[in-house]
Amino acid sequence: MMYASLARPGDLAQLVGLSHKHFIFKLASGSDFQTHRGVLKHDDLIGKPWGSQVFSHMGAPFFLLQPSVADLLIDLPRSTQILYPKDIGFILMTMGIAPGQNVMEAGTGSGSMTIALATAVGAEGRVTSYEQRPDMQNLARKNLERVGLAARVDFKLRDIELGFDETEADAFFLDVQNPYDYITQVRAALKPGGFFSTLVPTFNQVEKTLYALRKNKFAFVEVCEILLRYFKPEPARIRPTDRMVAHTGFLIFARRIEPASDPRGRELANEVGVGSLQEQMEQE
Repeated sequence: MMYASLARPGDLAQLVGLSHKHFIFKLASGSDFQTHRGVLKHDDLIGKPWGSQVFSHMGAPFFLLQPSVADLLIDLPRSTQILYPKDIGFILMTMGIAPGQNVMEAGTGSGSMTIALATAVGAEGRVTSYEQRPDMQNLARKNLERVGLAARVDFKLRDIELGFDETEADAFFLDVQNPYDYITQVRAALKPGGFFSTLVPTFNQVEKTLYALRKNKFAFVEVCEILLRYFKPEPARIRPTDRMVAHTGFLIFARRIEPASDPRGRELANEVGVGSLQEQMEQE
């Protein structure tokens, strides 16, 4: 997502009121944006520096900003639960998602992770996204078009039990209810050393996924959850906010490895597949 200093036609704009209520829309010459606090003409916004304070025809104040990826994801039209930015950011960093990569996901849903992946791989990268439900794929496609990233994504409609067309993917995010049933198919799509990640809500699912990863020769396995707590930004009375987004799911990470035997005939994959990378670091 490119950021210019001035608002231009075609840019996604975010209007934020003093109560932090916000609206996201695409700027278009000759259009109006209507709120319960008055109307703002797009032509009055185009050409203004981002961060400018603007006013509706009723005098209600807003700030004109460019939305972050997190803003876009929270604002996303959806019919299913989306991944939270707190989890997505950690997933992208841990899987090493970078410009120019070819990455995959299965379980497109409303497209929140698809948007994050498409942003991270840049214009030279590629995202391949598999979904089984036509209605969900159509919603995700519209969401990607809304933020201008659909051209970076190949949408495929298929039951992933049948496997994937791709091989040599740099990373694969699996967002389905039973990820442990598809680890074999995911391994075939990943390049050697490629990154795998999934998110599941319960211990039972974690356990089944760990067994499946070990069976399919994945290693450097990590299991974690991300807890995020905000504080009230008032200098005279700093304290935690009243609500907290706590458990949203358990994140599981692993790498595809190529097993071999050492000169004594012992398979090394079993030794690195048991412990997590964090445990190995602590032992060192």
